[in-house]
Amino acid sequence: MQARDRLISSAVDLIRRNGVAGTGLALLLELSGTARRSLYLNFPGGKAELIADATAVAGKVTGAAIDRLARDGDPVVVIQRFIAGWTDALRATDFTAGCPIVAAALGRSEASVAADTAGEVFTDWERRLTGHLQEADLSPADAAQLATMTVAAVEGAIIMCQATKSDEPLRRVEAGLIELYQQKSHRG
Repeated sequence: MQARDRLISSAVDLIRRNGVAGTGLALLLELSGTARRSLYLNFPGGKAELIADATAVAGKVTGAAIDRLARDGDPVVVIQRFIAGWTDALRATDFTAGCPIVAAALGRSEASVAADTAGEVFTDWERRLTGHLQEADLSPADAAQLATMTVAAVEGAIIMCQATKSDEPLRRVEAGLIELYQQKSHRG
C-alpha cells in the first residue's frame, strides 16, 4: 500500500475514533507508518487537506456500499443490511468509532474543506438513495423525502449509539424507517 493510501486509511480510522481535532499528526504518522515528509509530499496542504481527502474517500466507500446493497431492490432489505453493517461496526469497536463523515462535518473549525466535503458526501448519499428508491417504484417526492430521512436518522442514531454504548437507537431507527418505507410503497 502506498504512503498516500496508508495516510488516508489511518486518517479515516482516527477521525472515526477521535474526531478531527483529536486526529494529531504524530499519531497519524505512527499509525500509518509513514514519515512526516511523506505527509507533506502527498498532502501539501497538511492535515486539513488529508482530512478532506479522507472524508471524500470514506464517503465514496459508503456510497458504493449503498449501491451494492440497493441491488437487492427491496428498500426494507437494504435498510436492514445497512443498519446491520453499522451495528456490527459499532460493536466491533465497543462503540468508540462512528461515522467519519459526521466527524468531518463537526470539525469545521479545524478543517473547513473537510466539513464542506462531508456536506457533499451527505448530498451524494441522498441522491443515490433517492435514485434507488425511485427504481423501487416510489414517487420522486417520496424517494427524496425517505432518502433524507434515512441518512439523517441513521447518522443521528450512530451518534446516539456511541453516546449510550448501545445499538438500541439504531434498532429503533430501523423499525421506524421500515414502517415509513412500507407506508410509502403501499401508497404508490
